Amino acid sequence: MSGKTFSNADTGNKPADPYKAKNKDEAPLKEKIEDLISFVEASKFGMMTTKAADSGLLVSRCMALAGKASEDGGIAFIFHTNTESGKTDDLATDPKINIAFINSSGEWASISGEAEVITDRDLVKKHYSRQLKAWLGDLGDGKHDGGPDDPRIGVIKVNTITATYAVANRNAVARGVEIAKGAVTGEAASVNKLRSLTAEEINTWRTSVNLVK
Repeated sequence: MSGKTFSNADTGNKPADPYKAKNKDEAPLKEKIEDLISFVEASKFGMMTTKAADSGLLVSRCMALAGKASEDGGIAFIFHTNTESGKTDDLATDPKINIAFINSSGEWASISGEAEVITDRDLVKKHYSRQLKAWLGDLGDGKHDGGPDDPRIGVIKVNTITATYAVANRNAVARGVEIAKGAVTGEAASVNKLRSLTAEEINTWRTSVNLVK
């Protein structure tokens, strides 16, 4: 139990979290990064959590992935934002951020890092979508029209520091069988590839990508 600040059990030399022990997967770094990126792109929608500037409470909202930054080997993610929204105030006060993704199969990813709000028009136009007009509206002043030159449109770049995710290691039927077996035998089910990316691994990936360039 060393290193823990909360515990309600003493399991001796047995793992207190057998699911984690059974599903932990130590894949090569390239595979871990590429599988994370693929999952995020397939999920498309994630919950972005920031610390509210006025209260310090954590606040989450659904955000659609707009793209990824190629200069970071795809591990920095891009989201559209209205620069006048509360989340930009949050990030100006504290840039720490989390993005969480989940799909209908229960696969999930949690990405922690720091974010920056970018208003560079070239980057905005690169990721611009006409659907943004539905969210920003046209104010009728010839400037704030929801188009690519609307100054309210910016992007939030999430620079990943650490990540944890779980993707299925077998099909839905086999997972169901494994879970049913576990419910009967008390043996933790092996249904996912549970992976973590440390800050050191993320930095190693970024460095390797830059060296190739």
